[in-house]
Amino acid sequence: MIEQIGIAICGVTAVWLSQDTREHWRRFACIFGLAAQPFWFWTTWVNQQWGIMALCLFYGYGWWRGFRQFWLR
Repeated sequence: MIEQIGIAICGVTAVWLSQDTREHWRRFACIFGLAAQPFWFWTTWVNQQWGIMALCLFYGYGWWRGFRQFWLR
């Protein structure tokens, strides 16, 4: 249950912020996207959803690219 709440809050916030017209707010999308990843990994591990776990790796890498671009440069 807690992982579903984490996915819902962090995931929806990440998508919402990624579409904001203001770059200052858009840069926070990757933070929330990365924050959702542990919830995704946990729920896919517990439910043995290996295909979705593979997708989580790609999504995580995508959010990491945004973090690197907006926060580390």
